[in-house]
Amino acid sequence: MMYYRRALKLQAFLDMATEDEILEGYKTITEPSAEDKKSQRSMYTQLEAVADMKFTYVATCQNYGNQKRSGDRRATDILNLMVNNPSLRVAYIDEVEEREGGKNQKVYYSVLIKAVENLDQEIYRIKLPGSAKIGEGKPENQNHAIIFTRGEALQTIDMNQDNYLEEAFKMRNLLEEFNEDHGVRPPTILGVREHIFTGSVSSLAWFMSNQETSFVTIGQRVLARPLKVRFHYGHPDVFDRIFHVTRGGISKASRGINLSEDIFAGFNSTLRRGNITHHEYIQVGKGRDVGLNQISLFEAKVACGNGEQTLSRDIYRLGHRFDFFRMLSCYYTTTGFYVSSMLVVLTVYAYLYGRLYLSLSGLEKTIVRFARSRGDDALKVVMASQSIVQLGFLMALPMVMEIGLERGFRTAASDFIIMQLQLASVFFTFSLGTKLHYFGRTILHGGAKYRATGRGFVVRHEKFAENYRMYSRSHFTKALELMIMLIVYQAYGAATPTSTAYIFVTFSMWFLVGSWLFAPFLFNPSGFEWQKIVDDIEDWAKWMSNRGGIGVPATKSWESWWDEEQEHLQSTGALGRFWEIILSLRFFLYQYGVVYQLQVAQQNKSIIVYGLSWLVIVAVVIILKVVSMGRQRFGADFQLVFRLLKLFLLISFIAILFVFVKFLDLTIGDAFASLLGFLPTGWALLLIAQACRPVAKGLGMWGSVKALARGYEYLMGLVIFAPVAILAWFPFVSEFQTRLLFNQAFSRGLQIQRILAGGKKNK
Repeated sequence: MMYYRRALKLQAFLDMATEDEILEGYKTITEPSAEDKKSQRSMYTQLEAVADMKFTYVATCQNYGNQKRSGDRRATDILNLMVNNPSLRVAYIDEVEEREGGKNQKVYYSVLIKAVENLDQEIYRIKLPGSAKIGEGKPENQNHAIIFTRGEALQTIDMNQDNYLEEAFKMRNLLEEFNEDHGVRPPTILGVREHIFTGSVSSLAWFMSNQETSFVTIGQRVLARPLKVRFHYGHPDVFDRIFHVTRGGISKASRGINLSEDIFAGFNSTLRRGNITHHEYIQVGKGRDVGLNQISLFEAKVACGNGEQTLSRDIYRLGHRFDFFRMLSCYYTTTGFYVSSMLVVLTVYAYLYGRLYLSLSGLEKTIVRFARSRGDDALKVVMASQSIVQLGFLMALPMVMEIGLERGFRTAASDFIIMQLQLASVFFTFSLGTKLHYFGRTILHGGAKYRATGRGFVVRHEKFAENYRMYSRSHFTKALELMIMLIVYQAYGAATPTSTAYIFVTFSMWFLVGSWLFAPFLFNPSGFEWQKIVDDIEDWAKWMSNRGGIGVPATKSWESWWDEEQEHLQSTGALGRFWEIILSLRFFLYQYGVVYQLQVAQQNKSIIVYGLSWLVIVAVVIILKVVSMGRQRFGADFQLVFRLLKLFLLISFIAILFVFVKFLDLTIGDAFASLLGFLPTGWALLLIAQACRPVAKGLGMWGSVKALARGYEYLMGLVIFAPVAILAWFPFVSEFQTRLLFNQAFSRGLQIQRILAGGKKNK
């Protein structure tokens, strides 16, 4: 950011210097003699004065005081920055123990410092009424430091941003936009485009770079004019400082509701009769997330933030005060995008559950038979219609338009083809699941929280346990639910009698299932390397078996993670629990439909058949209760007794299965069909028990619930991990993945890493 200061000094030199000084060159000014430094009339001193008067750079580092006291290396790094850049100022919050009224109290100060003779020197110290951190941290970091800035314009910069000297020369022109005619009201926020410089790391980084570039250029250009609904979507926008300081600052800091604090500055500015513009002749560099887990955390944060925006009074007031067209534009460009993304996936659910009901109830067979007898081909086509799913192509259209406008449509077409070959559709379909899950959960239960992505240059192999923790509830469970539906529909559907017809109807849904299940492994460096696979399964098994408890983090134990995943249910209200239970009832449809299709039922359609099927569920619950009690009583001290108990239960299960096969004509097909029917029922009971946790604990069933949940987690892990492990047997799969999804330098680095790892093993 110090390029701004260098640009100011050079521009001031060109304005103030005589012809002789210009002929001597600017370098003679930048390397002054000791006499010039002391003289107040020298050109060097005058340029320094102009730069000091026009430009101030305040870095806000909340924890600098604590880091300095603890001897943290980061405090030394901050001090070195100030020493190397004398005009840099650092603002931090100081926590001091002071004695007031005979008691020791913690007092908070907002402090501004600078570097003098290789030491930090305090400039201002302002006492605060209490702790500044009332929200997520970043808004308070900005608001406490804004008082140390001066001037009429304020540019906010993130830590993941960069600057260029040639762009710094244009700042003078940008600031003149405050005096230009931009409509009825003068501008209060000047929007600036961004240059994403991390696109060459991997295919994911390239996708995100193109997506972000299209948003900060063609997207925000249209939002600003003609729609007039551009807000503040993050830095590096330039604020009218006086306007915003007198109207509540540039950030809102309430915890939860203001999770996406940036956009609320835009809401606030618009509601208070401000005007937000966008300018593309100046840009600031920005580094985006480059790993799938980083990207997913960022998208989860944004989705949760949009869920909270939907519930906020700011959106309510904007909706009431905008005219009709701006209201629709505002909806489409803020929460509407997430609502429509959620509706796309909910449409798939509604379609499949409708087809499932028609096939299991026999209605579909009757309708198809009736259509065939009447020769009504149109009705057959309707019954075999395909659900149109957003496969990621639509998400790429803005990128194609932006690349076409800036680099030509031939380049855009070739980039689009390359993106599809590098599985862009898989990535964007996977991102759709992230948006759906976190937006829907926030709407239903609230409790959005900040998810730190780190924004570091992280392209490394993520362990299976880490991927499982991150995507189990948002993607894996939903994909497995859709997969079971598709399998049941294949087994009992009548509208698609041939495999070709079935594939044609359900291809897009299978693509959705495959993307949600296997994208984390496709985009994981060394995701199909056999040694990594072996290490991952050992790590996952250890994580699953570890006990939880107080102080045990979610990364070390499945039990701790499982409890953490239910935090939103602990803070939700009665209405949230009610809807959680209602949504869980959909899983009972499988059992109700499948049991009547079994040969054991012998075409009996009585309700007694469905009632008898619940005996299986009751038996499983009793077995889980016995195992849970046995683990508590014999697990630690009487290992042999506990193992004998499990052996007895296994023998009993085999004996019951033999009786069913011998005397009730149970077939292997019936056994698999029963699994498809009873597994969703058990999952529904598990979800209902989690929603009614106090009741389950009161009945003494919580241990059984936990045992059932652990069993489901093992089963899901096996189903997901098995195809990945099979592909890892073939060496060319890993090689192909590395060369396809990562740049040449990173691919070469992976090859060298494998050679070194092999060398170490041989030693």
